[in-house]
Amino acid sequence: MKSTLLGLAVLLSLGTAGVATTASAADKPGPAIIYDLGGKFDKSFNEGAYNGAERWKKESGKTYREFEITNASQREQALRRFAKDGNNPIIVLGFAYEDALAAVAKAYPKTQFGIVDDVVDLPNVASYIYRADEGSYLAGYLAAKTSKSGTIGFVGGMDIPLIRSFGCGYVQGAKAANPNIKVIQNMTGTTAAAWNDPGRGGELAKAQIAQGADIVYAAAGQTGLGVLQAAADEGKLSIGVDSNQNGLHPGKVLTSVLKHVDEAIYEGFKSGAAGTFKTGTNVLGLKQDGVGLAMDDNNKSLVSADNKGAIDAVTKDIIDGKTVVHDYQADNACPVN
Repeated sequence: MKSTLLGLAVLLSLGTAGVATTASAADKPGPAIIYDLGGKFDKSFNEGAYNGAERWKKESGKTYREFEITNASQREQALRRFAKDGNNPIIVLGFAYEDALAAVAKAYPKTQFGIVDDVVDLPNVASYIYRADEGSYLAGYLAAKTSKSGTIGFVGGMDIPLIRSFGCGYVQGAKAANPNIKVIQNMTGTTAAAWNDPGRGGELAKAQIAQGADIVYAAAGQTGLGVLQAAADEGKLSIGVDSNQNGLHPGKVLTSVLKHVDEAIYEGFKSGAAGTFKTGTNVLGLKQDGVGLAMDDNNKSLVSADNKGAIDAVTKDIIDGKTVVHDYQADNACPVN
């Protein structure tokens, strides 16, 4: 009850000082974004979306509203408040918003909504689905080509099909590069707390390193920051996720699997303002430039010219359909382990 009352109190302040980037009361309501647990500065999924919103704000000279939830009950509360206030479009981050968004979108059929990482099949909702398994395939391929021990690791966040898909793509790519590679996989937990436990992420990474892993891939939100830190501390390499995390530990992060969530938010806000917002399901893979690997000055010394060429070739094969990455979420199964 205490947390519910606190959530309501916070939501009541959304229209004024409760949101740092809220437009003034005299302005016409603009777009809005609601982050998932972990906060907008998680250096991963949420922060990527925040960067897209900020890019739109800078280019358009307009403002948007935002809210960082602290508990699950706030999802529907925040959606209803923004919809009631006339914000449009309203974009939410993460599969956990599915039920709340379905309820609110039905109640406000003239408002346009968006959701990242799930599908809500309603006429006023845009769903953005990323083929993160394709990006993970590239990461696994590169990791297997780079590994000296013949063992690599994967630390997932909450044990759900979406994160299993990351792991499955990673293993498929690794096995394609080296059929004898060993891949150790661990999930952090079965509740939302799994996204925000860097300490546990570090423990899992160190356990995998103790078993011989010299590269560990984290797909776990803020928990992944602990994985990257542990790998750096142990003199091993890591792989980041969602946003470009190469710079968190320069020379220690082999690459980052990018999900261009920033583009979904930017395009959603931009098209919403122009009156051209498109609803329906958008599947964003390598072909659509929705995912990829981060290559920059922070990791250029870690990726040889041969390996870079190999990744480019594999990327082309996936785009051209010559290589098909099995989607774990299609049947909750992975053809390799």
